[in-house]
Amino acid sequence: MASAPIRVMIVDDSAIVRQVASEAIAAQPDMRVLATAADPLFAIEKMRKEWPDVIVLDIEMPRMDGLTFLRKLMAERPTPVVICSSLVDRGARVSLDALAAGAVSVVAKPKVGVKQFLQDESESLVAAVRAAASARLQPLRQAAVPRPKLTLDDLPRGPRLAPSGDRTRVVAIGTSTGGTQALESVLTTLPEDVPGIVVVQHMPAGFTDMFARRLDGLARIRVREACHGDRVEPGLALIAPGGRHLQLARDGRGYHVGVVDGPLINRHKPSVDVLFRSVARAAGHNALGIIMTGMGDDGALGLKEMRDAGASTIGEAEETCVVFGMPKEAMLRGAVESVLPLHDIGAGLVAWSRTPTNRA
Repeated sequence: MASAPIRVMIVDDSAIVRQVASEAIAAQPDMRVLATAADPLFAIEKMRKEWPDVIVLDIEMPRMDGLTFLRKLMAERPTPVVICSSLVDRGARVSLDALAAGAVSVVAKPKVGVKQFLQDESESLVAAVRAAASARLQPLRQAAVPRPKLTLDDLPRGPRLAPSGDRTRVVAIGTSTGGTQALESVLTTLPEDVPGIVVVQHMPAGFTDMFARRLDGLARIRVREACHGDRVEPGLALIAPGGRHLQLARDGRGYHVGVVDGPLINRHKPSVDVLFRSVARAAGHNALGIIMTGMGDDGALGLKEMRDAGASTIGEAEETCVVFGMPKEAMLRGAVESVLPLHDIGAGLVAWSRTPTNRA
């Protein structure tokens, strides 16, 4: 028996956005546009008749702003929400607030040329809606068959660095849908003496710097958006910039990162797989890899390469994932050594960092 289509409501004061987004959603065989509304108050009236599975929500609207509506929604009847927001600095800050308030993901839109942008990027919007429908807030739905994509197998492996006498440890974390809250949960529990951390969170360009600044204000460790050549230091978490891959490298002074351009891997840039492969080569058994909530399989192959290189690995348990896709795929490939719920991952990281290793 076929699954019922995902019912989508689009709430945006722009008639053009409502039109183009509706066309993109209506073209999907597993989705239907339940309703559109020019602001949250109109949306509330329509939701009394039939409740949507996913809401595509603007931030700046008349009568009630999207953030206020989101908080009200999550307090009274949690429903998956995709934020469709501008890429300006203020929009980035508000969108991060929305993610913290419970939005599943963000699709960035420009201030000008919105119609053409949404037509060109309709696949991103549809993917975000499909991921939201699969989030823990709702019963999981069967995702559509993915399109062909570049994976780690399409990239040259490159040489593994010769073993080093340096025992300096490093932690690599990869996450996607639901990861903004998950990263906050983990990083804010860590003491200042933890090993250096490198992070890939799937997030659009223009948002990661603000996200890192927000975490830096909450955590005892330092958190910042990575720049090419940054050293990896104890008590510091470097987050991959949106739109760029992050790679770990080693020299005579220790670890540093490269921030590089390149093709989308697993439909993402930054890609968790790209980071994890570089950590396997540069750090080997001195590394800990952690894969957390997210849709798809990005990071599964890279985490397996880390484990094969002697690294310790952790996967987030299904019961705490917003979307179990990424950890599940890593587990199926034998890449995960330990399975921990989100609230135990920080403690697991600290315990690993303080336990002597016999790995070679």
